[in-house]
Amino acid sequence: MSEERMVGIAEKALVDLGVPETVEAAGQFLPRGHTGSMFAGGFLGDGLTDMAGGLVNSAATVGGALAGAHIHDAASGLPDQMLVGVTSTHVCGWAQAHRNTDAGGLVFRIPRRDLEIKVHKRVNVRVLELIETSSGARIQLEGNRIPLTHSKDVIDVLRA
Repeated sequence: MSEERMVGIAEKALVDLGVPETVEAAGQFLPRGHTGSMFAGGFLGDGLTDMAGGLVNSAATVGGALAGAHIHDAASGLPDQMLVGVTSTHVCGWAQAHRNTDAGGLVFRIPRRDLEIKVHKRVNVRVLELIETSSGARIQLEGNRIPLTHSKDVIDVLRA
């Protein structure tokens, strides 16, 4: 999906909340650890059925990867997928079933003036930490390096 479409979805969600603002960037994020949990679950599923081989082993690997991600996401307290939008004054995150759908419920809305941004580069994701300086509260997200998620666009705007 184009970044313009994601920005439009975020702007519509803000209008629906009664706080119409211009969204500078929007992208898709997951709870931190989602991808790593997929790898761990996949390895576990593969290891448990290694002797079976073939289709059984493949199904167990995929099933383990999906289970690992779902278990991790449920424990994180964050939705499986989120749309994150950045305005000149706030960073907002919404639950989103799929990046082609409207934004779901608002998960967070943090004033940028009270926000410290940290970005950690990993092999296939970027970890984005949103730290509320007044309380020390943290939201940790991961953005895929695949350009169609536009997570890098959000990070670039936050770092500017």
